[in-house]
Amino acid sequence: MSQGLCAGRRPPRTTPTPPSSPNAGAAPSPPRPTPPPISDPARCRAALLAQRRRRPFSSPPDAAPSPLVPGRRRACSSPTGADLLLPARSPTPAHLIQMSDNMAAKIGEIVQVHNDNPVKRVPIARPSFGREGKQIKLLSNHFTVKLSGIDAVSIKSEDDKVIDGKGIGRKVMDKVLQTYSSELAGKEFAYDGEKCLFTVGPLPQNNFEFTVILEETSSRAAGGSLGHGSPNQGDKKRSKCTHLAKKFVVGISYAAKIPLKSVALALRGSESDHAQDALRVLDIVLRQQQAKRGCLLVRQSFFSDDFRNLVDLTGGVSGCRGLHSSFRTTIGGLSLNMDVSTTMIVTPGPVFDFLLTNQNVRDIRDIDWPRAKKMLKNLRVKAIHNNMEFKISGLSDEPCSRQTFPMKVRNGSSEGETVEITVQEYFKSKQVDLTMPYLPCLDVGKPKRPNYVPIELCHMVSLQRYTKALSSQQRATLVEKSRQKPQERMRVVTDAVKNNRYDDDPILSSCGIKIEKQLTRVDGRVLSAPTLVVGNSEDCIPNRGRWNYNNKVRLFEPVKIERWAIVNFSARCDMSRISRDLINCGRTKGIIIERPFTLVDEDSQSRRCTPVVRVESMFEKVKANLPGPPEFLLCVLPERKNCDLYGPWKKKNLHEMGIITQCIVPSVKMNDQYYTNVLLKINAKLGGMNSKLSLEHRHMIPIVNQTPTLILGMDVSHGSPGRADVPSIAAVVGSRCWPLISRYRASVRTQSPKRTSTGLLQDQSTKKAEADNHFQAYQYMDQGPIPKFTVIIAQKNHHTKLFQENAPDNVPPGTVVDSGIVHPRQYDFYMCAHAGPIGTSRPTHYHVLHDEIGFLPDDVQKLVLSLSYVYQRSTTAISVAAQMGQFMKFEEFAETSSGSGGVPSSSGAVVPELPRLHADVCSSMHN
Repeated sequence: MSQGLCAGRRPPRTTPTPPSSPNAGAAPSPPRPTPPPISDPARCRAALLAQRRRRPFSSPPDAAPSPLVPGRRRACSSPTGADLLLPARSPTPAHLIQMSDNMAAKIGEIVQVHNDNPVKRVPIARPSFGREGKQIKLLSNHFTVKLSGIDAVSIKSEDDKVIDGKGIGRKVMDKVLQTYSSELAGKEFAYDGEKCLFTVGPLPQNNFEFTVILEETSSRAAGGSLGHGSPNQGDKKRSKCTHLAKKFVVGISYAAKIPLKSVALALRGSESDHAQDALRVLDIVLRQQQAKRGCLLVRQSFFSDDFRNLVDLTGGVSGCRGLHSSFRTTIGGLSLNMDVSTTMIVTPGPVFDFLLTNQNVRDIRDIDWPRAKKMLKNLRVKAIHNNMEFKISGLSDEPCSRQTFPMKVRNGSSEGETVEITVQEYFKSKQVDLTMPYLPCLDVGKPKRPNYVPIELCHMVSLQRYTKALSSQQRATLVEKSRQKPQERMRVVTDAVKNNRYDDDPILSSCGIKIEKQLTRVDGRVLSAPTLVVGNSEDCIPNRGRWNYNNKVRLFEPVKIERWAIVNFSARCDMSRISRDLINCGRTKGIIIERPFTLVDEDSQSRRCTPVVRVESMFEKVKANLPGPPEFLLCVLPERKNCDLYGPWKKKNLHEMGIITQCIVPSVKMNDQYYTNVLLKINAKLGGMNSKLSLEHRHMIPIVNQTPTLILGMDVSHGSPGRADVPSIAAVVGSRCWPLISRYRASVRTQSPKRTSTGLLQDQSTKKAEADNHFQAYQYMDQGPIPKFTVIIAQKNHHTKLFQENAPDNVPPGTVVDSGIVHPRQYDFYMCAHAGPIGTSRPTHYHVLHDEIGFLPDDVQKLVLSLSYVYQRSTTAISVAAQMGQFMKFEEFAETSSGSGGVPSSSGAVVPELPRLHADVCSSMHN
């Protein structure tokens, strides 16, 4: 989930002699001295606090500071006019350690670096294996696969019609196989649902053209066109429509031969472009098998239509539990990675029930119909009166009782004439009595040819993906109800491999594929937790990834809080007690907290206003009760921290007023541990340090403490799928004061909404580009000798899980695996740095792409583990290096704020800017 770069100083580059000038004889200017590193923590904190100017309690000045969260400087501008983001000025490092997510921000793209002769850097091979740590026997959700070296043939298929509707392509190709099996020599094929299919061995000829007739290819073909603007144009028309069929002309032509033996070469460490193609073929075979069973396919995951797999998330949305399956090349051979997966779907059932729950109303008359129209568009429904499926294109302008359409009279004296009839009257003539004629109809037709069906006769089709953003409550419910204990997850994936009966699949069998039914055994090691230093330079040894500040343990570098206040948005808390308990707890931790200036309660009338108005009203009361701007504000929220007030409150404080703030929610157990956790965050925000590594304190970190080193973390977060209007948010976090690695600055900005995920990072070209962009960006800045780089990608978005072989609990913190299930050639390892008391722990997958420093595997693994213990907001090791946790907090702030203005993207579109942090808080790391 992050990328790390380490660098050692290179020899200085020779500068070409400049052309002669009138001042050629003048003495050259002396070289600019390199400032010494700030190694004293007290000086670091003093420099931080010095940036907070004393000023009137007012809105921000006109000259807004940079949107870089702490310490950014404008070094240059890119050709697009966007500033290059850098950490604050520091001496040129000899080591640059950069940790970023599996696709971090492409620095080369941001500054548009053009290099006609780029240096080709190939991801390094594994130099050796780690040795340190206690041995542990593990199981992994990989299943061993045996494969024979048979060739597969890639074939391109084309159709003369544009296929409209999901699953139609598969029906067409199934019909081709059924009708023309003899022409295809009886060969089965794997179809990807679009334009590619694969066979084992060649077909009798390279080109085919087949004509197939497919009945009931859509709702109109199956149930008949319901008429121009009408529910149906009569029995005669409907009778003809039930027998309508569509003709498809399918062209099949040879594309390429994919040797499956290339997988065997990849398993021996040989890099081959064919290996990924071969794995793709095998994955398509797995997808096709599930498609035939009627499953919803989402990339390499599949979800069956079983109500037992559904979890109600409220709002008409359900979590659907399914399975992920994919083939992986590992050092132990080819394996099938099987894991539990979850996606969101629209809750199946009556449409009016969906609308009630989606809008959280009790009566159908209270529905906001413009909002409902937007929500229902493009969803599929089934009409219960004729069992037909339709796609919703909109709503009628009038209710069923008044919505009319033209219909031809088919009998009587007026036969052949066109009359206007209401939808209600029409269905009554067909012996269907509507109980809710006051509701609008669903329009399931085309823009110029509407088709109306009453809402009460429609049900939501199952397995329709819900791609909109979830609310905070829905996310919390999904996480809570998706948890599985390790033993349960092991049972689910093992049963899935047995029940899917892969050995009976004709294509897999013809490829000679045999899949074991047991989890793969893996050898792991448990690294010792690093020792921490707290107050009075006392050592603190974590136990199972945890430590605490009980028994009057002081913080390493506590702050003093003199000017502060408490604001209360909650109607059910005692602010005097909160103030008293916080001061007393702070005293035991070494934090001197003066009595608050004032306790400000929200007016009862304001609680009925919008969140923005409530925040503005509260600040007016704060100004009236304080003599000047406070150093810090403690905010008591009425509910969860991610309530509607959180975003406006943070924006007002950090963007407009320049005040550091901490939000809390009243809890039943507001004990000493609760206040300690709050104080850890407050101390870090105000420039203090809660703890640091003992090795860091004693300058004993291998390599890092020997040479000036900068550690960077990078990530890009994206909006929900389908939200092209939401920009991506790029964050960069850098260590501040070498040789410390526990203090950071951060930079955040928006960029054009592009998805840069590379899945499981199997693409070799992507890995090369990932490393090359960082070198090019540094060259672009022309900051002197290029430091030595070590580039590490840390990835959380994968499906490998680790289990203890002889225990029901999660793997212990510090577990590392660099054998068995890792890449056969590349330098990667899995690490579970944190303790997992709930659910099943997900290890982080680290890839070392480039290493000029020459870390030993044990050194890299211990450094990454140590960085998981320096996250200042927590008393537990986190699952990734601390830089990842840092920029996640900045992305969270960006997602809860709305920006104005924008910067141009590479496509020319304007990308909204993030709100600029006020100058008085831009150096605080933990806002």
